[in-house]
Amino acid sequence: MAATTHTVSNQVPPLTGYDVFAADRALTEAVRRHTSPGLLAEVRGELGELGRSAGSAQAQEWGAQANANPPVLRTHDRYGHRIDEVEFHPAWHRLLGHAVGAGLTDAWGRPGGHVRRAAGFLVWTQVEAGHGCPLSMTHAAVPALRTDPALAAEWEPLLTSTVYERGLRPAARKAGVLLGMGMTEKQGGTDVRSNTTRAEPLAAEGEYLLTGHKWFCSAPMSDGFLVLAQAPGGLTCFLLPRVLPDGTRNTFAIQRLKDKLGNRSNASAEVEFDGTWARRVGEEGRGVRTIIGMVAATRLDCLVGSAALMRQAVAQAIHHCTYRSVSGGVLVEKPLMRNVLADLALESEAATVLAMRLAAAYDDGSESELAFLRIAVPAAKYWVTKQCTPLVAEALECLGGNGYVEESGMPRLLREAPLNSIWEGSGNVQALDVLRALQREPMALNAFLQEVGRARGVDHRLDGAIRDMLTELADLNGIEARARRLAERMALVLQGSLLVRWAPPEVADAFCASRLGGDRGAVFGTLPHSLDLASVVERARPVAD
Repeated sequence: MAATTHTVSNQVPPLTGYDVFAADRALTEAVRRHTSPGLLAEVRGELGELGRSAGSAQAQEWGAQANANPPVLRTHDRYGHRIDEVEFHPAWHRLLGHAVGAGLTDAWGRPGGHVRRAAGFLVWTQVEAGHGCPLSMTHAAVPALRTDPALAAEWEPLLTSTVYERGLRPAARKAGVLLGMGMTEKQGGTDVRSNTTRAEPLAAEGEYLLTGHKWFCSAPMSDGFLVLAQAPGGLTCFLLPRVLPDGTRNTFAIQRLKDKLGNRSNASAEVEFDGTWARRVGEEGRGVRTIIGMVAATRLDCLVGSAALMRQAVAQAIHHCTYRSVSGGVLVEKPLMRNVLADLALESEAATVLAMRLAAAYDDGSESELAFLRIAVPAAKYWVTKQCTPLVAEALECLGGNGYVEESGMPRLLREAPLNSIWEGSGNVQALDVLRALQREPMALNAFLQEVGRARGVDHRLDGAIRDMLTELADLNGIEARARRLAERMALVLQGSLLVRWAPPEVADAFCASRLGGDRGAVFGTLPHSLDLASVVERARPVAD
């Protein structure tokens, strides 16, 4: 075959060798906004180092390898002994080790910890999302363990360590540990109060034996797990170690690994307990209340994780269109493609700004900010995670047939996109949780209204959306059937308020016109043509300053 038929032209160079953090203007501005001046240089330095690692060819290869080589369950060793171990590709361990070393399990005990960790999580999980699961659960376990000061004193320093030690050993013999979670069961799913796993108390205070199963147990090679089980006093939270203090294996039978749509690098398992030793966390009968802090923190990570997927998808789409030529010019300069890219960029920036505002509320920790989180987290988690899948699908289409090919990395993003909407309570659960906060915690609504009210009078479309939202809130007729609509409206109003206050005028104007003013079609790429779309796209282009 003649060599001339294989001339390669008009192909896009890979998006590699760049600083993922510095190239994200919405994120860098959010970090500057929510970080104290005396801490900013340190935070920027650590995030810049992480961003350069995330943009490197080496890290991107680790992500591809971890995804292409899913974990393998080994129930028995060669001699027939039950071992219940999961083997991961070396790339998984490299990703996880780098993340732990960067402090992505350490937010609760250092200044500005939640903002710097959320920003780092958003940056690093763009490399590969699956290993974000054990990072998230390890980070989120801290508030649950703090209900028992003795357990917290023993485990928290290990959970927040920057040392990753693979392998199953007693936690006390390791410099750092990971924690997982097991709540859902076959018969109940989200309805954890219907759990059937039994907890029988032992003579020693706080010690129990568990018997039952968990339908979903993520990261089964973690050093311990927070689980729910029925104790004599009702549904209770327990800390279940994989290895007992004397070095023997706890009874933790892994039945199988889930064959999932995406999240392929991460192991999700079905596990059985049969006389499995555990320690009680909190009081008997208050399991949901004990573990709710962990659930709230992991919900925020679902939001941050979706923002990361959206940002990576938008970065890839804009990068492709910056280099790909068609009909005498590059795609990014074509009016219709520019409209699509700008619409995607708006959605991505709104998700990032919202996620970072919620992380900052955790750092503040005041009563009003915690009340704000109570209603804002489920509303934001509902909306942003729902928007992730259509955004990634549209970004994939920007690459045409190249985007549908595995080598582009876009199919992996698309398979991952629906997951965060399901994890830690699917859409209906989040919407109903918004209603629960409205009905039971008046401080939550007051805090939310104060937050969105800070931007009133700046944009008439935002003001109108706030009025419409208040009308919705005042009407209790059929409120449960309208819960999704209400959660969506609240999330959009909150995003609009934040962008009006903090984003460049062209971004805030485009968001308010399309998302709040109704000047938009049903799919991406239908923004009003009169907006400054070129500036919106240029702002989102993944090139460091």
